[in-house]
Amino acid sequence: MAYANTTTTAPRTTGLMARLSDALAARKVFRTTMTELQALDNRDLADLGISRSMIRSIAHEAAYGK
Repeated sequence: MAYANTTTTAPRTTGLMARLSDALAARKVFRTTMTELQALDNRDLADLGISRSMIRSIAHEAAYGK
């Protein structure tokens, strides 16, 4: 009786690379949003209805969703 092993490592590696790529892209969105909002002065933020204490949560929502 023969035994065949059809398990491959490629899908697991590919999935890992895709998750890593997605995580890096989300982190880039987070950093970019933080940088852009922090560059605004208080008046511009007030015009947008944003306080400085909200910047981190807004960037997190932009990158990762709710």
